[in-house]
Amino acid sequence: MRIGYPCINLSLSCRPSTTFRLASLSWERLRETVAKNLACLEEIVHWNAQHGLLFLRITSELVPFASHPKNCYPWEEEFAGDLGRIGMLAQSYGMRISMHPGQYTVLNAPKKETVEAAIADLVYHNRVLSLMGLDQTAKIQIHLGGRYGDKKEALARFIKVFRFLDAAIQRRLVIENDERIYNLDDCLWVSEVLKVPVVFDVLHWRLNPDRRSLQEALEAVSKTWEEKDGIPIVDYSSPLFEGRMGHHALTLDESDFQRFLEESFPYDFDVMLEIKDKEQSALRALAIARALGDRRLVVYP
Repeated sequence: MRIGYPCINLSLSCRPSTTFRLASLSWERLRETVAKNLACLEEIVHWNAQHGLLFLRITSELVPFASHPKNCYPWEEEFAGDLGRIGMLAQSYGMRISMHPGQYTVLNAPKKETVEAAIADLVYHNRVLSLMGLDQTAKIQIHLGGRYGDKKEALARFIKVFRFLDAAIQRRLVIENDERIYNLDDCLWVSEVLKVPVVFDVLHWRLNPDRRSLQEALEAVSKTWEEKDGIPIVDYSSPLFEGRMGHHALTLDESDFQRFLEESFPYDFDVMLEIKDKEQSALRALAIARALGDRRLVVYP
């Protein structure tokens, strides 16, 4: 079990997701921005390894407007060496990497233009991970999408579009239960059809439950992951009190996380903490796992 957090390290002064307005897009601006973003990503990888956090979701904003039709610049050629070096660094630490496209990357949308843009975005994400030299355990995590008035038809569109994707993208994709529309049952059904692994989101499961206990949910999800995919991924957060449904907590609820670790044993997984204070909560989660003597924990020597 590796513990990690998404995208930004608040302890560092740099950010790996610096961007600019589309109107300012130029090769010079893009090259300068990507170079800074990658330098920051490399700094985060080093910092995480030094602090025992061996799971990192990297930002989708490494390359601004990467999948936009107006971006015709050769960023892949320019930064292949940098991405490859960072990928080797992560592997040397035993660090797992993942990515999670944003809310507009929707494969089951009725509009052709939306689906085409989503596919272009997935091509970009897969290209980043491939240039980093990462294997199939480096996953791209997505939701099943919207209901669009007919849940059955919406799921059928997702399956149809998924089957159209390049095989390299299919091998990286994992699907996640959400807090409103598609619960764990829906994801497991799609997984059975497409043989795609399921990411278990604990907060979403609590808000949009199925009939399973935590142990039963972890058992079902574990069966969707093959050895080549790595161990399962679990997203963990507690709800933001007095916030909108589905909003993540500002900081780790330590008693809830300890309960989760105890109740989830012996199932093995890498846990992504979707909590607002990022690495600060991840460090506290790591300390809790160590104090429990959780033998699932992976520690960089």
